[in-house]
Amino acid sequence: MRETVIPEGPWPHVIRLPIAAAAGALMALGHAPFSFLWVSLAGLMVFFAAVMRASTASSAGWTAWIGGVFYFGVTMHWIVEPFQVDPDRHAWMAPFALFFLATGLAFFWGIAGRISAWAAGPGRRALAFALALSIVEVLRSFVFTGLPWGLLGGIWINWPGAAWLAWIGPHGLTFLTLLFPASVFLLAGPLPYLAIAMIAIGPVALTLSGAQQSRAPEIPADAPVIRLVQPNAPQHLKWDPDWTQVFFERQLQMTAAEGDVALTVWPETAVALRLPADAPVLRRISEAAQNRPVIIGLNRFQERKAYNTLNLIGQEGAITQSYEKSHLVPFGEYVPFGDQLARLGIAGLASRDGYGFTAGSGPDLIDLGPLGTALPLICYEAIFPSLGRDLSRSANFMLQITNDAWFGNFAGPQQHLEIARMRAMERGLPLVRVANTGISAVIDARGRIVAGLPLNEAGFIDLPLPQRITPTFYTQWGEIPLYGLWICAALAAFSRRRAPID
Repeated sequence: MRETVIPEGPWPHVIRLPIAAAAGALMALGHAPFSFLWVSLAGLMVFFAAVMRASTASSAGWTAWIGGVFYFGVTMHWIVEPFQVDPDRHAWMAPFALFFLATGLAFFWGIAGRISAWAAGPGRRALAFALALSIVEVLRSFVFTGLPWGLLGGIWINWPGAAWLAWIGPHGLTFLTLLFPASVFLLAGPLPYLAIAMIAIGPVALTLSGAQQSRAPEIPADAPVIRLVQPNAPQHLKWDPDWTQVFFERQLQMTAAEGDVALTVWPETAVALRLPADAPVLRRISEAAQNRPVIIGLNRFQERKAYNTLNLIGQEGAITQSYEKSHLVPFGEYVPFGDQLARLGIAGLASRDGYGFTAGSGPDLIDLGPLGTALPLICYEAIFPSLGRDLSRSANFMLQITNDAWFGNFAGPQQHLEIARMRAMERGLPLVRVANTGISAVIDARGRIVAGLPLNEAGFIDLPLPQRITPTFYTQWGEIPLYGLWICAALAAFSRRRAPID
């Protein structure tokens, strides 16, 4: 079969790099709050074209890198928000945080661009780039504790194609998404119409195939009811002594409201308590709940260590079960090489009273009696596809408590919610999500929001617990099918090895 030949020569840097930058920004618009799928896919096509027009491996790497910088810069622009909570101390760090985050994550994309240059011909180069970009997206989910936020597969979350998450997971869906632009270079012949058809037909086929996925089971009439409590405590006031009691009483009143509730859930670090002290306060919470169980997020202090915990409060305020957050936020809850930097007064943004947080022992299940077992997730632990996936086979639902007040009022909280929906779809598990300032919601096993509370509103809502479905293919097999696809793609892309183009 004749190799596809690019009809024009390489684009010079002055053209190629700005085009890659603009394409990267367009790709980011597939994520919340915009969710412009087709704009994102169009940007992806242009991005591939820019990388393919590079004349050397080095220029291909720089082109992929600059596209990644603008993709991550637009997608994760909310990263500046935590530095505005205490602007006098931290605001100066915000532009540096965004710059180094975007350029650092884009470094992986630059590597993928260089690797693609080892394939012979534009068609195989495009396939090699899709393969390499898929692999480095998995790597950035683990390297330096990982940050799998903004995966390209996430642009499908509001489209039926997201149903494929249950089969191949977010990394597999990312790979399929990357194969669309690669297929144009592989299959385009003398007529440009085939390329145009591939741009349209590929995403449409994925969308229609996903639409065949069955709906989640109906919620039984006698399903246990969970109360979601959202106090709406702004981060800059949350630990203010003049306001802590206000937020505590607000949650207490919501907990005491009438209703046949099997479980009440408060958000992450909902109360300014210092466990193991303040037992009288825990008794007040139990009394407000009429001795029915309450989930509450608290900080636990032990010697010079602090733990971010999820706790089950039973009768008389007794803590019957606890989970300690095991995947901490770098530079937020702890600082790498923290023992050394602590001597200079450098601690994570969320550290309390000079304490750096300590990671717990790992994912675990908590027994909630009539509600079954829950897989607890604290804050951004929900962004990791692999965290607790094996345990989810025997869980009845996932329970995420979070404090998205750190993420601002625009893209951050909405993207975090969409990622939580992805976890529900991947595992076939409903997810109960309670956020300090929102967005709190109950999500069914197909990733659909049953109901919830909007951003920046105080309130509570009582919702029945949806049922789980049979453990999904992705829950059972994880990334193994993706590895098989990678091997096939590698054989096709590099079957005619040659020296790199530089």
